[in-house]
Amino acid sequence: MTQRYAVIGNPIAQSRSPEIHAAFARQFGHDLSYERLLASPETFTETVRGFVAAGGRGMNVTAPFKLQAYALADTLTERARAAQAVNTLRFGSDGILGDNTDGVGLVNDIQQHLGFALAGKRVLVIGAGGAVRGILLPILQAGPARVLLINRTVSKAQALVHAFGELSRVVPGEKLSRAAVGNGSAVLQAGPLDAAAGQCFDVVLQATSAGLKGQGAPLADFRLGADSLAYDLAYAAEPTFFMRQAMARGAARVADGLGMLVGQAAESYRLWWGVSPDVRPVLAQLEAAR
Repeated sequence: MTQRYAVIGNPIAQSRSPEIHAAFARQFGHDLSYERLLASPETFTETVRGFVAAGGRGMNVTAPFKLQAYALADTLTERARAAQAVNTLRFGSDGILGDNTDGVGLVNDIQQHLGFALAGKRVLVIGAGGAVRGILLPILQAGPARVLLINRTVSKAQALVHAFGELSRVVPGEKLSRAAVGNGSAVLQAGPLDAAAGQCFDVVLQATSAGLKGQGAPLADFRLGADSLAYDLAYAAEPTFFMRQAMARGAARVADGLGMLVGQAAESYRLWWGVSPDVRPVLAQLEAAR
């Protein structure tokens, strides 16, 4: 029997999710239908519940509904609670499970597809919005030595330090707020855009809303190590403004968020079906279609 899945958002016509999940289903011979659902903030809950009543098994959630999906879920995974946002819903007899697979998708793309281990690395994250909240826990769990969050509104970055750090402090007049994270092996810090000036990083992640909208990301002064990776969470047909900026600064490797898109979808598929798709042929298919 065909199992029904969907992605909900506004706008939604541009979503690649149906193509991605159809490719995953072919790997396992699963009988799956996957559709795009357009909703408004006023009709989101009604649309989701209607899909469940019609036999829907799961749903991906994109902008601007991740906070509403978080509120709608009956139970939440640890990473969804940490992100305070949900991009994947699973429907079952026990209600609605909410998960956030964005961070796992990003980390898997960096470590498995790009072959760049995060353990012990110096990581700079530009931005402190919902995208960063969604990726931060999996990044910290990968074991970097240090993660610096910089943002135009520094209070937002400081709030994330407080939210994710077990021990945190903000000292008036101090450039960086900081927290020991987990077992203390990673240091999470926050500061303004100029806090990275003159410092060297192994990984730089561009996660501002400007980048996601295809606009110029905020300029930040940073240096890159010899074996470095610059990664833009946005994806486009051509290298983004941030990727071009990083290449000019000598980044050994640059990447955009297409691999993250496929990676988060693969984690959603695993949550629904209990199997992990091979992302490589699907990513190659999307790369060829750029």
